[in-house]
Amino acid sequence: MDASRPNIIFIITDQQRYDTIAALGFPHVDTPHLDRLVREGVTFTNCHVSAPSCAPSRASLFTGYYPHTTGILRNADTWRHSWVESLAASGYRCVNIGKMHTYPYGTPLGFHERYVVENKDRYLEERYYFDEWDKALHARGLVKQQRELYRELPGYRDSLGAFDWLLPEDMHSDVFVGDMATWWLRTKPTQEPLFLQIGFPGPHPPYDPSPRYSEPYMERDLPLTEVTDAELAGQPRPFQLMREHNHEVDHDSVVHLLNPTEEQRHRQRAYYLANVTMIDEKIGEILSALDEQGYLDNSVVVFTSDHGDCLTDHGHSQKWTMYDTITRMPLIVWAPGRFDGGREIAGLCQQMDIGPALLELAGITPPATMEAESLLPALEGRPWRPRDHVFAEHGRDGILQETEFMTMVRSEEWKLVHFIDDPGGQLFDLRADPGEVENLWEDTGHVAVKRGLLDELRDWRIRSDYHTRDWGAAWR
Repeated sequence: MDASRPNIIFIITDQQRYDTIAALGFPHVDTPHLDRLVREGVTFTNCHVSAPSCAPSRASLFTGYYPHTTGILRNADTWRHSWVESLAASGYRCVNIGKMHTYPYGTPLGFHERYVVENKDRYLEERYYFDEWDKALHARGLVKQQRELYRELPGYRDSLGAFDWLLPEDMHSDVFVGDMATWWLRTKPTQEPLFLQIGFPGPHPPYDPSPRYSEPYMERDLPLTEVTDAELAGQPRPFQLMREHNHEVDHDSVVHLLNPTEEQRHRQRAYYLANVTMIDEKIGEILSALDEQGYLDNSVVVFTSDHGDCLTDHGHSQKWTMYDTITRMPLIVWAPGRFDGGREIAGLCQQMDIGPALLELAGITPPATMEAESLLPALEGRPWRPRDHVFAEHGRDGILQETEFMTMVRSEEWKLVHFIDDPGGQLFDLRADPGEVENLWEDTGHVAVKRGLLDELRDWRIRSDYHTRDWGAAWR
């Protein structure tokens, strides 16, 4: 194996907030293995996704282009290409175990092997697709816990999506994915450099960890952000109507409550964090398997998630908003002996900026049209310029129904959220209001700031369209 071309182990969870890792300042959660990656690796602490839902965020991450460039603006938009194809063409053995959220689900995307595990509920996409987890459950004579069965529980509409996993623990989707990854590492040695993408389906709802994980969290004092009537009244119309919609329609087994009690909020948070701990244990087992099989001698391990979860903060359910709890993601790169560890880098970056860095580590020159900007200089301790602004966007879907298109621009100091053909929006002073509670969109004292950020959005789209003008033709 060529020692100059590292193995790349890319671990991505689904819907995991930044504040779910103890070593990153959240002592209420048990994450010893992620803590190790933080202590010994490089963490980008101001990294933002390009979209507040699964498929557009992941497509941006694995192509290096913004959603408006890829054309993947919501879940179930067709996604067939990625920079994994470049790794495969250059001699990497490319394997996916778990969730990628391509559409169709089984799209090769450059992988030599795909062991697909998707969400428990698949109402908006390939509802009758049977993934590896479905097959394993069937082979064991088990029926998957999912929305139809949770609806039968007497307290379903008051649970905020938090339920107990009552099937055998090894059949929980996150345990199943972790075990499949260690199985592959221990039974399929390869002489080629390895790109292994491991996609955990959790802690995406339903929030249903095994009780032995949730019970300790139910006894803990977990911080809950206050949601006031003034904050809710200041939210733009599309978000206010989405709150009502999520109360009426149970997405992913979550019935959103407009005025949940503290006990209900605490239980949801406890179950969510318990799922994070379940995943953390599996990450520890994956690291051990990598070590046993000799991969860690020359590997780069990346950990991140595709977006966060409001968990009733700001009065909202799940994602589809542009608060930092949704767009700001942990991005950890661990490669002892290659990158100096124990570093936290606070400059703004887009999550997709890790893509060209991985290509460069593999000896591949990223395409000139790529909109991602390599993080390799920062990883190597060389001069690196953070982004002045980061962006995110999303199209209308079955949940975000009251706008055709939503865009966010964020600097170190300010955030603006724009809705097409709607007079409302959001403007936050992130220095004075890091919790993003006071919406200054209509404040006459901030007209110049709002205009400047709207100008930045306009110029960004023009630059983007011009810079990527040849990209679409090259990928057809």
